[in-house]
Amino acid sequence: MIKRIVKMEFETKYIEEFQRLFDNNKTKIRNFEGCQHLELWQDINDNSTFMTYSYWRSENDLNTYRQSDLFKTVWSKTKTMFAKKPQAWSVNTLHQLN
Repeated sequence: MIKRIVKMEFETKYIEEFQRLFDNNKTKIRNFEGCQHLELWQDINDNSTFMTYSYWRSENDLNTYRQSDLFKTVWSKTKTMFAKKPQAWSVNTLHQLN
């Protein structure tokens, strides 16, 4: 399993629009083949900064999602709202303490 973190910084005027877009598509994204977990985070000191945090069964599943019509539709709308270029990381957990 891999974990994917995507940091997005939005123009202030688009914050609510992005939240609606995410809300309208979160179930479809979470139910996409290979997606095992999905969260949306908002920075506590900068309300225009968001991150998605997701678990994917494999990098292949993530890449399949990134090539899907769902991703292309959501991402094409999302990227028009950015204030800065997004950043993304795909990571493996090396240690986890509960």
